[in-house]
Amino acid sequence: MFKTVITGLALSFVLSQSAMASSACQKERVELQVLGSGGPELDDGRASTSYLVWLDGKARAVVDLGPGSSVNFGQSGAKLEDVSVVMLTHLHVDHSADLPAFVKGAFFTARQRNLTILGPEGNDLMPSVDQFVSRLFGEEGVFSYLSNYVVSEQDSAFKLKTKSVGLGLKEVTYYPIGKEIILSAIPVHHGPIAAVAWRVNMAGCAITFSGDMNNNYQTLEKLALKSDILGMHNAVPETAKGVAAHLHMTPSQIGQIAQKAMVKQLVVSHRMKRTIGHEKEAEQQIKKTYSGPILFANDLDRFKPF
Repeated sequence: MFKTVITGLALSFVLSQSAMASSACQKERVELQVLGSGGPELDDGRASTSYLVWLDGKARAVVDLGPGSSVNFGQSGAKLEDVSVVMLTHLHVDHSADLPAFVKGAFFTARQRNLTILGPEGNDLMPSVDQFVSRLFGEEGVFSYLSNYVVSEQDSAFKLKTKSVGLGLKEVTYYPIGKEIILSAIPVHHGPIAAVAWRVNMAGCAITFSGDMNNNYQTLEKLALKSDILGMHNAVPETAKGVAAHLHMTPSQIGQIAQKAMVKQLVVSHRMKRTIGHEKEAEQQIKKTYSGPILFANDLDRFKPF
């Protein structure tokens, strides 16, 4: 199912981008929807991080599944049977906790085909996405009553098929999903947490998702190169120091990355109480280097490529 390209970073990226950009972005076919625009706070009035990518009016790809995203998935009008893949940027609670809700909810849908789940390889602090799914749904897992979705010998309408993205080489890796979707990923620096950024190519359009990160690795600009939409996270203000700055990028870093990547549109999400209400200040910092459109996301907002 999966093909991974791990040659020299620049060469592999250029060759793959050339193949994926054989036609112009068919912008009328593609749409990004934000299911969750918040972080881990309980009182921000937002669902935690999650995104939905639509193709031809069908929900085809989900990026992250933070708490509350399952409710907004239903509000969006999406159907789980249309989703081809779930991509997790990392396994913090505010990015992954609604996965069991989606799996259980699938019982009440018409889904009959396997669901691909992609995410980072593990490290000393975090399990790999393969281990994560096994610990949730395996025969000795937290939700072992759903083990029929992962144990091959047990009957179910579909299975969860996982693949972990390697972290060691800081290379772009590629994951074709059917004939219409090509995904690519690259490791990003989120402090000590295993984390990756994701890019979705479909219908000639490219949407890239930073996940939580600072820019220590300087990898995102390569993955996001010439994206039609780049989703980035504004979890901390420009004045952030210490642990906060070790985990997240400041608005000025957001601008620098977006400018270097030459993206057409910037969608800012993962908005927390320390940044909500400070959009003007954040935008001023971003605009010091990035001259394109900047849009601050709320739950259920939809964005189309320009």
